[in-house]
Amino acid sequence: MSPATTVPIAPVAPRWLALLVLVAGVVAWPMTGARAQDAGKVLRTMADFITGQQTIWMTFDSDIEVITSELQKLQFTSSGQVLLRRPDKLRATRAGGYADVELVFDGTTASVLGKNINAFAQAEAPGTVDELIDRLRERFNVAMPGADLLLTRVYDELMDGVIDAKHIGHGVIDGVDCDHLAFRTHDVDWQVWVEIGARPIPRKYVITSKSVSGAPQYTLRIKEWRTDVQLAADAFSFTAPRDAKRVEFVALREIDEIPPAQPAPQASGGRR
Repeated sequence: MSPATTVPIAPVAPRWLALLVLVAGVVAWPMTGARAQDAGKVLRTMADFITGQQTIWMTFDSDIEVITSELQKLQFTSSGQVLLRRPDKLRATRAGGYADVELVFDGTTASVLGKNINAFAQAEAPGTVDELIDRLRERFNVAMPGADLLLTRVYDELMDGVIDAKHIGHGVIDGVDCDHLAFRTHDVDWQVWVEIGARPIPRKYVITSKSVSGAPQYTLRIKEWRTDVQLAADAFSFTAPRDAKRVEFVALREIDEIPPAQPAPQASGGRR
């Protein structure tokens, strides 16, 4: 074959990838019309609505990404629900492929049950739900999905360290029209989709780590959100299974969203 007819063989992307690029429009997108003032206003409206609710019941799906030592990105998925009564009552569950966990707080004692390992831990923790969330993260390294969204100081917590804010536009989450907001800090980028209308609740929350190669993400999708639930008398009572083993919090293992063999999650940058 003459040089004039020699065609170099180049790697060909799978057809699904080409279609994805075509549909999703993966390009260097200019940020025209993205308004920081509007982003802050929508976020403040969301925060005021959330903190104004005395009782909240929600269900969620969450995804967390990790980067393996071979630089492969893996995603682990869980589902759960949260029942909150301000200022000092909380019950949360999360079940995934590697853990089934329940957290109960009655205003005085915090109880965490690892159903998959049949073990539980308890600690005296008098105070508010805000104080409990801080105590669990700082002292026991126990994080509740989307905890920042339930704090009474949610606006200040989310805006802490923000160096850039944008109102990207609109999006549709589970058929619901939402405002799409994007924020940046030095360590993470995060986005939130806020339902448009009389009920400005967060529908989707994404945190992207900028300090880890591969930029892993943590995603929380709110499926149901109710404020009119009727609470049972024992809604925030904890009774350990008869054969469950009691352990110290530091010994409560295998209750994370990822299997122990995987690297620690790096998507949240300390925020979740």
